[in-house]
Amino acid sequence: MAILEVDGLTKSFGRTEVLKGISFSLDRGQALAIIGSSGSGKTTLLRCLNFLETPDTGTISVNGEVLFDAASHASLGDAQIRSNRLHFGMVFQSFNLFPQYTALENVMLARELLAKGQPGYKADKKRIHAEIEAEARALLEKMSLSNRAGNYPHQLSGGQQQRVAIARALALKPDILCFDEPTSALDPELTGEVLAVIRELASQHMTMVIVTHEMAFARDVADRVIFMDEGVIAEEGAPEDVFGDAAGDRIRAFLSRFNS
Repeated sequence: MAILEVDGLTKSFGRTEVLKGISFSLDRGQALAIIGSSGSGKTTLLRCLNFLETPDTGTISVNGEVLFDAASHASLGDAQIRSNRLHFGMVFQSFNLFPQYTALENVMLARELLAKGQPGYKADKKRIHAEIEAEARALLEKMSLSNRAGNYPHQLSGGQQQRVAIARALALKPDILCFDEPTSALDPELTGEVLAVIRELASQHMTMVIVTHEMAFARDVADRVIFMDEGVIAEEGAPEDVFGDAAGDRIRAFLSRFNS
């Protein structure tokens, strides 16, 4: 059963049409890799899924619930958009950690902000805080960062910062984890650290949408691959089909740049 359904998304910036009727679905537990050249619309698509951009047309549904319908999105208030966004965990290219908070505090922050808005928070503050901290420490341990919980972002390597960012995205227990080229700011050694974490999440059947230029990674980890070109889905299917001999000229030309 599809956990994510996207139908007819379009998005323009001024006169530039970036997305041109994007439609696809994703089943629970699948990893979807989105590849394509710079400017093909990959990141814009991901930002639309996470409600960081507003599509011009189309719908986005999660678990059968329509979260966004361009025909009526004006009726959604900020609170509803924030609620819808909780379905998606977002991991950005450049980590986007808060520099004034430690690794542990970065992972805890969103959970604590949500908890403060709940009835009865003040009366049960210590227990709630302890629970959030325990879960954040468990996530850092999962990222092999238990000994870095008290470090600030500037005290961490790029790979360590990105693993903190993954832990932060997981803290809210999203339905779908989204990655926007999570290794593009890292050198090869640190890239391997982050890809190993994503591989482990895939083995645990975490539902993921991954924008990536790591072709070998996409072949090995993704259940499905979408190749985008000039705002449209030019190719879609299982990795063996998209990367196989039957792929079209556009994707072969794209892949040749990363296999040379």
